[in-house]
Amino acid sequence: MKIPKRIQPLVDDGLIDDVTSRLMSGKEADIYVVACDGEVRCAKVYKEASKRNFKKSVQYTEGRKVKNSRRARAMEKGSKFGRQEQEKLWQNAEVDALYLLASVGVRVPEPFGCIDGVLLMELMTDGEGGVAPRLCDIAMTKEEALEDHEIVIQNIVRMLCAGIIHGDLSEFNVLVDQYGPVIIDLPQAVNAASNNNAKAMLARDVDNMRRYFGEFAPSLRNSNYAKEMWALYENGELKPDTVLTGEYTESTQAANVDSVMVQIQAAREEEEMRQERLKENSTE
Repeated sequence: MKIPKRIQPLVDDGLIDDVTSRLMSGKEADIYVVACDGEVRCAKVYKEASKRNFKKSVQYTEGRKVKNSRRARAMEKGSKFGRQEQEKLWQNAEVDALYLLASVGVRVPEPFGCIDGVLLMELMTDGEGGVAPRLCDIAMTKEEALEDHEIVIQNIVRMLCAGIIHGDLSEFNVLVDQYGPVIIDLPQAVNAASNNNAKAMLARDVDNMRRYFGEFAPSLRNSNYAKEMWALYENGELKPDTVLTGEYTESTQAANVDSVMVQIQAAREEEEMRQERLKENSTE
């Protein structure tokens, strides 16, 4: 097939030998099957921000740290340079997440680097060498659903222990290769410790899995893994090998409203101080 414009520089540099086919087009990227030095791999070509259809991206990027103060100020102001840096941050978030998650035993495609908005990574295949299907494209027995759901939940636990929440997990971004579920699509990965939406996003990820697998294994529909998982995480008791029960009872203890208000006020004052420092730095 004709080599896409965004991939051509990688072909010119010898990083990609040929483009075999276009695999799919998603809301933030186009995916191609490519040949690299005798290996079949996957090339994810990120779409520009103006062409992406990913809603409320600010919710996902909250808490991501930028060490370079010049870049941080440019991103804050929304300058052309700042927008370019924001794009790099969005793309590198997936690369960083893939390397980190692979190192802690989460089933994700192996990354081979991101160059000029093109992420090269492992192509997941089925037992016959074909492209691995998405979870939404396969049927399963009750036993298979229970087994794969357990694997996905264990991977979510390992992700959370590594400080990461997928943030957009569904049956559309889980592949199933010959060994089981593989989690994909992580540019929106959420920082569990510093993103105020982390708890809600974890709950949505887990509930999406409960809903989908529950179509094949109805016993999963009443499970409550998200709250159980988050409670253990907040208490520092969640471990990568923690075995969850799927059961959770809400605490009936009354909330300490005064304590919560003190924390809110402290956070507000801290943010005001941060904004003042930003203003001072911008005038220097």
